[in-house]
Amino acid sequence: MKQQGDEKMSCPFCDRIQAGEYTAERATAVAFPDTVPLTPGHTLVVPRRHLTVLSEFQPDELTDLWLLGTSLCSDLQREHGTSAFNLGLNLGRAAGQTIEHVHLHVIPRYEGDVEDPRGRIRWIIPERARYWLEP
Repeated sequence: MKQQGDEKMSCPFCDRIQAGEYTAERATAVAFPDTVPLTPGHTLVVPRRHLTVLSEFQPDELTDLWLLGTSLCSDLQREHGTSAFNLGLNLGRAAGQTIEHVHLHVIPRYEGDVEDPRGRIRWIIPERARYWLEP
């Protein structure tokens, strides 16, 4: 549960952390499966502390977030047999963030999961996604 002033507000990630619903952890970060996964193994890495912007992170929290994310890639590679991943942060509503608790998406990718995987992160702005076709 996060607190803002005296008012308690619910955060689904804080609730999962408090309930111990995580599959991997470091001192300041935990990981759990995305509730609406894009691919098998899609996992979220979140700081234990309720943080809404990167500027709130302490150096050890950023380190744990990325170290846990990269170790998940190794684990997911063994479990799901893929060596391709998208790792990403949606920071702010305009960037597509829907839960106001910073979280890193670790998304395993599989041969043939999309017709043409080039420029995947660029598909957030579809008109600019096919950069290799631009003059």
